[in-house]
Amino acid sequence: MLEEFKKFLIKGNMVDMAVGFIFGAAFATLVQSLVKNIIMPPVGMLLGKVDFSNLFLALDGNSYNTIAELEKAGAPAIKIGVFVNDTISFLILGTVMFMLVKSYNKLRATEEVAPPPPAEKTCGECAMSIPVAAKKCPYCGNKDI
Repeated sequence: MLEEFKKFLIKGNMVDMAVGFIFGAAFATLVQSLVKNIIMPPVGMLLGKVDFSNLFLALDGNSYNTIAELEKAGAPAIKIGVFVNDTISFLILGTVMFMLVKSYNKLRATEEVAPPPPAEKTCGECAMSIPVAAKKCPYCGNKDI
């Protein structure tokens, strides 16, 4: 059983999948940083200096100035800003993945080679296979090929 497990882990597909997960996680972190540090600050500024990461609704009835204070108090809350940031991250990640898959499929389609043209044709008189370039059937002498 240990040997089977070893073969399973070493298979090329498993290694490719693991590399894909690692790159996917790294890419998701990069997109989250892009949204949090590059995209949301100007959007918040345009909307009246709103910091989306600090938009929340405390459910315990108390008032908190920042999400850090809320979390320190351990109060339950609806974290609207975090959800907005995560939604934007998801949309960017989805768009990039769509473009990557679309490009990959386009490259793969161009790599697929059309089958070569047939090298032989069938004589209409005797039904024998003869070269495409033949002007006369060598089997029956038919010239109407």
